[in-house]
Amino acid sequence: MSEPNTKTETEMETGTDTDSETLEILLIEDNPGDARLIQEMLRGTEELAQRVSPDDAAGRTPEITNETRLEAGLETMEEMTVDVVLLDLNLPDSEGLKTLETVHAESEQTPIVVLTGVRDQQVGVQAIQRGAQDFLVKDEVTSELLVRTIHHAIERARQERERQRQRDQLEALNRLNRIGHDITHAVITTETRADLEQRVCDRLAESDGYRFAWIGGVNPGSDRVVPKAAAGVEDGYLDSVAISVDEDDAAGQGPSGTAVRTGSVQVANDMADEPTFEPWRDAALERGYQSSAAIPIIHEDLVYGVLNIYSSSPRAFAGPETTILARIGDVIAHAITAIERKDALVSDAVIELEFRVDELAEPLIDLSADESCRIELEQLIRGDETLLAYGSAHGIDQEVFKETIADTDGFSEVRFLAARRDEFEFELVAPAAVSLFETIATHGGRVRSATIDDGEFRFVVELSRGRDTRQMIELIKEERDDVTYLAQRTSERSERSESGSSSVLSDELTEKQRAALETAYFAGYFDWPRESTGEEISERLGIAPATFNQHLRTAERKFFDSVLGE
Repeated sequence: MSEPNTKTETEMETGTDTDSETLEILLIEDNPGDARLIQEMLRGTEELAQRVSPDDAAGRTPEITNETRLEAGLETMEEMTVDVVLLDLNLPDSEGLKTLETVHAESEQTPIVVLTGVRDQQVGVQAIQRGAQDFLVKDEVTSELLVRTIHHAIERARQERERQRQRDQLEALNRLNRIGHDITHAVITTETRADLEQRVCDRLAESDGYRFAWIGGVNPGSDRVVPKAAAGVEDGYLDSVAISVDEDDAAGQGPSGTAVRTGSVQVANDMADEPTFEPWRDAALERGYQSSAAIPIIHEDLVYGVLNIYSSSPRAFAGPETTILARIGDVIAHAITAIERKDALVSDAVIELEFRVDELAEPLIDLSADESCRIELEQLIRGDETLLAYGSAHGIDQEVFKETIADTDGFSEVRFLAARRDEFEFELVAPAAVSLFETIATHGGRVRSATIDDGEFRFVVELSRGRDTRQMIELIKEERDDVTYLAQRTSERSERSESGSSSVLSDELTEKQRAALETAYFAGYFDWPRESTGEEISERLGIAPATFNQHLRTAERKFFDSVLGE
């Protein structure tokens, strides 16, 4: 797609073409003598360029293009950037002020100086009223007067453009502030995230300044941005484009993907001049979208998605508007956080992410396939230097299991706790999983269970509702490149989490006190007869027996205080 023949914002402010070495003057005059006189007055002088642009005028002289008919002059204006038009009102194909009106309608921002053959003040006043910057009587024109008039015309046009730009920007800021106020009201009165996102899009699309708005989210395990709410003139746009957050993907090079990755507002103020947006630029231009803004919806480490707004005008999101847009994104993110936290408080549901790991405990994986046995790791407890795993094995002999553990890198020191007819409970040290366990715990999750069965090692990570599942998936994949994300589901909280005593475990106990209490419980310390002694547990945890006893007694006191105290 060819780029349009438009000036940059800098050029529009100065009235000059910063990429050209010349000042482009279009002279529309059919009288050869008058045209030659004007050209002679301007040719070879650098004074005009110095007046118009003192900083960039070195070596620049006016370039004059002479057309004798109005039709030819209009074609020239379409083909090239013109800094000023010198216009004779009476041409072979147009006469009088209608000539001026036609040229002004072609480009309202290009300054026009009318050339008239009669000394009629009324004609000059009417010309200025209908769009001309100034007028000159041909018989009275001097080189100095012509240079000064052209300079003043260009400068006045530049000032008018600047005033109009400021008015447009003020109106845009006022519009955005009103929208922000309405969105804040929607935040207060909306009960669900879906309703909030739809109301945001509806309010933006209601504005005269915007044509289309949509909110997209990133599905867990995927880099694709998926639409969740939309409003305005869409015409199938979202179905025709693919948008990603992967910086190595062509579909991730646009504002949406960049906004999610960087956490900052991304603006495309002239889509026709954005070659890197090729995957979706043409689709946007076909629907009249000239500029767009992508606003990340992020609260702390939670990435909720991205808000996209489109305008039918170029440069609709310039200047301080991005600050207001960023604030709107923050308001939406805080609102979603509050909604999901409220839902989490009144709901027993949690998010479960299931993964498969291929290269951890490979001998145990092979054993499960060969012997048709099932190994379950039901609790992982972090000690000072290692990770303790408590679980059960079904359909396998203890000695075979012990020998397999000895051959398994990263798993060691198995100890059997209880045995029944076709299963037994065990404790083992799993240093290979320490890093993965810490990564999950640090970001608000916990390994709810792990199962080795039928030649596969699967584990389930539990997150409270409202946590960023996509971020957790990416962190786990970064930790181990042999991990495959399998599924996400919502389930009821585990029985331990449902009890009212769960708060003391998470809020009152230190990490070491909780590790001592949980290890004692799962190691059978409270069973009768005891499956493990205090010395055995302290050895597993890498601490002295007295230290273990101190942590355990303190944890017990806090636990009973929460249950029995006032």
